[in-house]
Amino acid sequence: MSKDTSEQLRAELKSLADTLEEVLSSSSEKSKDEVEKLRTRAQRALKESRTRLSETGDAIARQTREAASRADDYVHEKPWTGVGIGAAVGLVLGVLLTRR
Repeated sequence: MSKDTSEQLRAELKSLADTLEEVLSSSSEKSKDEVEKLRTRAQRALKESRTRLSETGDAIARQTREAASRADDYVHEKPWTGVGIGAAVGLVLGVLLTRR
């Protein structure tokens, strides 16, 4: 996930949380019309957040598939390099795990 995507996601979730917090904290102090406006705003924010989260999830899935495809192509083109990389990663993980 790119930095921009994660920042957008974080900002979107903060906005949704702020809207919902406003609805919950001020519902007893507001008139029925104001509460309805806040409720409508919260529902719209929730719908928009769900849409953006779905789009972000789709983008992450697409990027993951592309990375896996590139890795697969690389290993097919240079199998011994892939074996060497896998062995090196396994060795490093083994060393790190035995230190604990």
